[in-house]
Amino acid sequence: MFQIFAFYKFKNFKYLKKNKIILQNKIIKNKIKGTIILSSEGINGTISGKIKNLNKMKIMLKKTMKFKSFDSQNNSTSSFNPFHRGKIKIKKEVVPIGMKVSTIKNLDNYLSPIKWNKLLKEKNVKIIDTRKPFEYNVGTFKDSINPNIENFRNFPKYLKKVKKNNKIGIFCTGGIRCEKTSYYLKKKGFDNVYQLKGGILNYLQKMDKKESLWKGECYVFDNRISVKHELKQGTFSMCSGCRKPVSLKEKKSKKYVEGVSCPKCHDYLTESQKDRFAMRQKQILIAKKMGKKHIFQKEY
Repeated sequence: MFQIFAFYKFKNFKYLKKNKIILQNKIIKNKIKGTIILSSEGINGTISGKIKNLNKMKIMLKKTMKFKSFDSQNNSTSSFNPFHRGKIKIKKEVVPIGMKVSTIKNLDNYLSPIKWNKLLKEKNVKIIDTRKPFEYNVGTFKDSINPNIENFRNFPKYLKKVKKNNKIGIFCTGGIRCEKTSYYLKKKGFDNVYQLKGGILNYLQKMDKKESLWKGECYVFDNRISVKHELKQGTFSMCSGCRKPVSLKEKKSKKYVEGVSCPKCHDYLTESQKDRFAMRQKQILIAKKMGKKHIFQKEY
């Protein structure tokens, strides 16, 4: 069984290149997979491994980056390692929105899953799903609004249309996109903004399914593809043609061809692309029969 740890920390960090080398050596030594993003404004990542090694990595992250606790963290498990490699990236912002976050936080705007449910039941509240459209289509909260924006750095264009007197609730997968959105809105003069603490993952882990207001599953950026309540493995898989999540219903479509296409991309792929993907899938199946793993083979 593999442990998966998602986290972020906002703090002014220095010596990013030096710390990247230190942490890169540690993830190799401890056989840690996943991605860690370093920035002068903070750190963000989702990593996986055996629990003993993962605990060592948590300690090393705090020691190397010099902080005592994470702003947010989520733990879950998987029967297989959902990442294929471990990597560390340096970026200008942990989540690009064109504005760096300071370490000052207003804890009053964080809502626990129970308080979030109460907010969802209120009238005249604008609930904004800050994730990408394909994530929204996998699952979301009832009556939430998705701005239909493919790139998060374009989110401010949508926010300019939101009235400042609106009571706003925002949410995302693990909370970090909400942190950036909330910070941006406050800087622009919005006073009535609330965010789901720990994001959807925290909600699905702590909220009883009978009391839950979540509809569908939650897309995750690893080879589990989606998770359900208690962060159990979801039912979605990944289309090899367009790299978008595929539901069980979509798999029944004639346009779904394993390793080639799904209803979302079948009509847009060229015949050359379909032939190339089909050949790749054939090679994967041959490798499976021989008890080997093809370089393009993914485990979901």
